[in-house]
Amino acid sequence: MIRQPDFITADIVSDALERVKVKKPSQLYEKIRFDKIKYGKCIEVLHIGAYDDEPVSFQKMNIFAEKNCLNRIGNFHIEIYLNNANRVLKSKLKTILHYCVK
Repeated sequence: MIRQPDFITADIVSDALERVKVKKPSQLYEKIRFDKIKYGKCIEVLHIGAYDDEPVSFQKMNIFAEKNCLNRIGNFHIEIYLNNANRVLKSKLKTILHYCVK
């Protein structure tokens, strides 16, 4: 999942995808979708660093939840990648980690 600015519309994504399909064909393009996700109450944190180091950020989220009497809903989370792992040093990767609470 990659978060998009509010001004990006489904039409903009569709047009860009059509141009990319011509330049570099791939069957994987059919799996791309543009959607809005509505969350209820949640906890988010900006994790900076390697993906393997995410448990440290999740522990901080869990401590925050406990201090604020929040309970995690489900056993899943969402990761929103803010940069390209192929172009950025692992130590500089930025990922928003997110899980829902009640």
